[in-house]
Amino acid sequence: MKGIIKGLGLTLKTMTQKKVTYGYPDVPLELPDRFRGIQYFDPEKCIVCNQCVRVCPTECITLTGKKNPDPESKMKLVIETYDINFEICILCDLCTEVCPTEAIVMTNNFELASYSRDDLYKNMEWLSENNTNVRKENNNAALPKGGAKKDAG
Repeated sequence: MKGIIKGLGLTLKTMTQKKVTYGYPDVPLELPDRFRGIQYFDPEKCIVCNQCVRVCPTECITLTGKKNPDPESKMKLVIETYDINFEICILCDLCTEVCPTEAIVMTNNFELASYSRDDLYKNMEWLSENNTNVRKENNNAALPKGGAKKDAG
């Protein structure tokens, strides 16, 4: 009998405390400023230096370039393909740190749930459309589709 009263007391005590769960699908999570989410890629800024490919510890990035058709341009190469395999990507942020032009930056997006592993291979078009929730320190690097800069928040 003493155990039941003790258990009910604990239950009543915890019922009045603040809830610790989140209403996640309905209420978005507040993520820290340095959260490492899915990358955003701007193909216009890429100079095909391959530094992101070289520094990647999991070798999940593939990048190919072709010779620039405009001989008068300063850039010798133009990006052809840029793919990331999020099946093995560990979101370590190394690819964004070595990029000299900030063509690839991290966002706060993290939802990659899928029923097929093939859906985790993301190409250049998908990565360039992923321009929402760009991290605050990278706001100057990525512009939303409207062309206006995001506020520094």
